[in-house]
Amino acid sequence: MDGLTSVTHGLTSAQVAGAKANHVPRRSSRSLSAILRSNVFTLFNLVIGVLWVLILIFGEWQDGLFGLVIVANALIGIIQELRAKRTLDKLAVINEAPVRVRRDGEEREVGPRDVVLGDLILLGPGERLLVDGEVVHSDGLEVDESLLTGEADPVHKQPGDRVLSGSFTVAGSGAFVSTRVGTDAYAVKLAEEASKFHLAHSELRSGVSNFIKYITWLVIPIGALLIYSQLHNSADLGTAITGAVAGIVTMIPEGLVLTTSFAFAVGVVRLGRRRCLVQELPAIEGLARVDVLCLDKTGTLTAGGMDLDQVLPVREDEPVDAALAALAHLDGHPNATAQAIRARYPAAPGGWAAGSTVPFSSARKWSGADFGERGAWVLGAPDVLLKGGDSYDTAAELAATGTRVLALCRTDSLAGTELGETAIEPVALVTFKQRIRPDAHETLNYFAKQGVTVKIISGDNPVAVSAIATGLGIPRADRSIDARTLPHDDPDKLGELLDSHTVFGRVTPRQKREFVTALQARGHTVAMTGDGVNDVLALKDADLGIAMGAGSPATKAVAQVVLLDDKFATLPHVVNEGRRVLANIERVSNLFLTKTFYAIVLSLLVGVAGVMFPFAPRHSTLVNALVIGIPAFFLALAPTLERSKPGFVPRVLRFAVPAGVLCAVAVLLSFWAAHKGASTLLEDQTAAVITLFLTTWWVLVLIAKPLTWWRAGLVGAMAVLFAIGLSLPFVRDFFALEPGDLSNDLTAVGISILAAVMISVAVKLAGTLRP
Repeated sequence: MDGLTSVTHGLTSAQVAGAKANHVPRRSSRSLSAILRSNVFTLFNLVIGVLWVLILIFGEWQDGLFGLVIVANALIGIIQELRAKRTLDKLAVINEAPVRVRRDGEEREVGPRDVVLGDLILLGPGERLLVDGEVVHSDGLEVDESLLTGEADPVHKQPGDRVLSGSFTVAGSGAFVSTRVGTDAYAVKLAEEASKFHLAHSELRSGVSNFIKYITWLVIPIGALLIYSQLHNSADLGTAITGAVAGIVTMIPEGLVLTTSFAFAVGVVRLGRRRCLVQELPAIEGLARVDVLCLDKTGTLTAGGMDLDQVLPVREDEPVDAALAALAHLDGHPNATAQAIRARYPAAPGGWAAGSTVPFSSARKWSGADFGERGAWVLGAPDVLLKGGDSYDTAAELAATGTRVLALCRTDSLAGTELGETAIEPVALVTFKQRIRPDAHETLNYFAKQGVTVKIISGDNPVAVSAIATGLGIPRADRSIDARTLPHDDPDKLGELLDSHTVFGRVTPRQKREFVTALQARGHTVAMTGDGVNDVLALKDADLGIAMGAGSPATKAVAQVVLLDDKFATLPHVVNEGRRVLANIERVSNLFLTKTFYAIVLSLLVGVAGVMFPFAPRHSTLVNALVIGIPAFFLALAPTLERSKPGFVPRVLRFAVPAGVLCAVAVLLSFWAAHKGASTLLEDQTAAVITLFLTTWWVLVLIAKPLTWWRAGLVGAMAVLFAIGLSLPFVRDFFALEPGDLSNDLTAVGISILAAVMISVAVKLAGTLRP
């Protein structure tokens, strides 16, 4: 950069102080006002609030206990999301890569929000462009604009060319002056579309939203029918209103949205403690569904960096050491290979001034420079530069042991960025020792046991990658494929090869993207890990992109999950958390929607038959607390390792509909049988409440399976609490329970046992059905 004119020395401190800063909202979490609005101003809160006011006017205050649900839902939702917000915001700041700028003639690093209009921003491989600008210096600068244009080919940038935020550097280096920052930048203007594009799909979230939408429409006509029937069949207006409210309140799954948000938020906090940043909440769901994990060897199985091992000259009359040192010191931002060579050759040799240069890129797999009278030299993959011969065979033998091998060659000319038919003469083979992650073997064993298929996708020699994968015990790792032999125009054939093989070498960035698409087309849920700029396209298209914390800013920007501590061993915890969240939300959804369906059926039957509603709101509050509210809280946070499967909505319906219908019929039968005798209304309602509790408690038992010690203790404790409630006079008085008619109560228990058997059979039969 020393050759730049004085204009490129950057802004002065005084100019920075008065310039417009790059202030843009972080996408890690919602604002405080948005959190408050979303938790307070909801349709459910409005409906429950109106019903609560009606009870306070026409009924007894004990029947208005359900109104506390509004306060509880709002407070719990706000507190949990604020807790998750703090975690996300802290991690987001850690995840933000600093921007290199030149100010007052000196290079310095600043935070993304400290970049200002007119700043001179320096670029190196893998760095993301956060603002728009105009290039003022280019040293082989190549920019990938695929996230903006969809075109995967990198674009060469020369002084005067425009660059846009949202793109990233793939090769070379350079500098540009920022011309648009903050909300004026191109990527920020497209933020709404970009967020739609990047937002992880959530079958769970859309399923819950659909449930709410349909139930809302059902509540209106059924509620009207229920109100009419209660007013028509009761001389007491207060009793009529109380009965109608009881039915309507029970229909509303008021805790379902809360529990879903609660489980997501707790998952985010738990992962945050493991230094894992979840940039999109629904990404947690993707963690649970993954059945294929694509790993990039470098930075994932192997630790970042490597060590130069041997330099094996092919010709003794060539200045091998000087050429290696000169090539390694060309780039001001060396990659891992150049850093390893620099460790051996800490100083650039004298008299090796480069004319034209070609920076390294993952697509080319080589770099080079023309040193004038010293000749043109290239360093890259032997199977790319060499077309056979003894050197090629020696390199292949070394690669078969898992060693990384590069070829140092002389050539007539660099011929732009393609060697073409230029004569290439091997001069030396250079080997590197790769550092295998100590946690790789244990982590890979975990995925094998969990039924997650691992695919190793690398730009390195397939034989070398296969040797490393075999040493780590990856199944079928000996079956490696050179990606250059794969079909490009036959996605079906490509998918078959991806399913039948494990290790793929010499994969280009575009092929990584094709691999993800081909696997998705075969019904797989694909997670892709990566740390290099060559992984960006695949990370963006995968169902779940996982970036390493030490990776390039571009990879961390497009991934939904970032492992900030760079530990491969964190991945099992990430997957486990996703499975825990999804499996538990499905469990509690079964609970809430069983309640909704029994309330809908009960309200319809009561409305059509024109009889009294079998229980009061306070009865519903008691039963719902014991069989839904308290158990749901524990079940939503329980550990589980079961992998989630598609079909969340049909599975919940197959359970909740038959269970809800049978619960409603049992409650109505108990109330009808009791009402035919000489008992009082409270005794009749108590019989109905006993049946309601026992049948829904049995539903809880079915949902809590497998009954581990703590789950058995949970469902047992709920039964004990209900029995205590029936036994204590002040509890009975508070909840208007009067179990005084033994005949009614025994009839209710008998009907409940029969209903429990029928629920078990119906749910099992419904579970065998396929949508």
